[in-house]
Amino acid sequence: MLWVAGVLSAILLGVAGVGAWVYQDLDGNIHAADLDDKLGEGRPANLSPGSKNILLVGSDTRAGGNAKYGKGLTTMQSDTLMVLHIAADRKWATAVSFPRDSWVRIPVCDKGDGSTSTAHRFKINEAFAIGGSTGKVADAAACTIRTVERNTGLRIDHFMSIDFQGFKGMVNALQGIEVCPKTAIHDTKAHLDLRAGCQTVKDEKALGYVRARYSVGDGSDLGRIGRQQEFMQALGEKARSKLTSPSSLYGFLQSATKSLTTDRDLAGIKPLYGLASQVKGIPSDRLAFLTVPNYPREADAPTDKANVVWQYPQAADLFTALARDHEVSKEQLRSRAKDLVYASAVRVRVLNGTGIGGRAAAVAEQLRGLGFTVVATGNAPSPVRTTAVRHPRELARQAAVLASRLPGVSAKQDDTTAGGAVTLLVGPDLQPDAVR
Repeated sequence: MLWVAGVLSAILLGVAGVGAWVYQDLDGNIHAADLDDKLGEGRPANLSPGSKNILLVGSDTRAGGNAKYGKGLTTMQSDTLMVLHIAADRKWATAVSFPRDSWVRIPVCDKGDGSTSTAHRFKINEAFAIGGSTGKVADAAACTIRTVERNTGLRIDHFMSIDFQGFKGMVNALQGIEVCPKTAIHDTKAHLDLRAGCQTVKDEKALGYVRARYSVGDGSDLGRIGRQQEFMQALGEKARSKLTSPSSLYGFLQSATKSLTTDRDLAGIKPLYGLASQVKGIPSDRLAFLTVPNYPREADAPTDKANVVWQYPQAADLFTALARDHEVSKEQLRSRAKDLVYASAVRVRVLNGTGIGGRAAAVAEQLRGLGFTVVATGNAPSPVRTTAVRHPRELARQAAVLASRLPGVSAKQDDTTAGGAVTLLVGPDLQPDAVR
């Protein structure tokens, strides 16, 4: 989308007459979502001034022409969710995809009808549906931003959303995109019937290809994320090489802008062009497409066979690196993700050091909900000022997993602690609902 804005502006800003009319036409297509008064207090601090975090949503709202894609669905949905981090020096960028089945804490959100939702844990894509319960993209975006910020610690600077119809229109304007599935795909939910081997897809087949899930691979959202990332890279490359005629470019951009909603600061060709101009020099080998490290939630909650949980401390380390504007490569992330420790494998002793009755039990309840094995609760020998995680030498990896779920808390080796479990000393700085 940034490249689209850049190409459009480079052509149209220098063309008089009909060019100016076309510019105004496309500029007026872009919808603005006013988010300023919807995000509330307590947002993450901006730790790297100059960098930008843009929340990108592929919306499968069932309104209008999208109605046929989800029989019985009445709420707005987010089919694809990622954060694009653009470095302050504009020399690299990273796009991080969030599996839509990620089990996270969804904060209190304005539902758009004067009521609010309660904080709870569920799939991350529910946030878009909660905020968009009345069909307003601004409310859907606000709840999604609050959820992403709450679970990652990343400050979101901008928001962009595009729906099914816009996606299909862009693909069709390019006369389709070549895909090469290794096996045939037959997916009734995605309206897709595709043979094996390389072929060009457009319209319904293109949309079905990036939406197909249950009939491909292991049926998880992770395979679909990979296909989506590859498809969008191919779309961008073909657009750069094929959109040389004004008519083709206009059709492509009409589809893109009509289905595009951004925050108010980005809602226009000129602001999008300004952002595109800043990132156009990033080389392809410095643009990384990553997926948050995760594993099946079934490992921590045996009855849940449908969702995934983020892998800690790796997920927290990724978010912290981006918040501080540090580059993370796919190879680095893959290497770190090999050191997998399930939350259920972490045995925790929770001790209350606040002097507030019931605090250990409240924190223990949150930890059990995340799959941790709480072996005991009680009072600390003496009050503590700040929350701390203490562990014997052999439980360093387990302690790191626990500490990374507690914002601002670090783990420290203490061989005087009882063996077999990690000790969590709860201080007055830790509220039970801050456990992520």
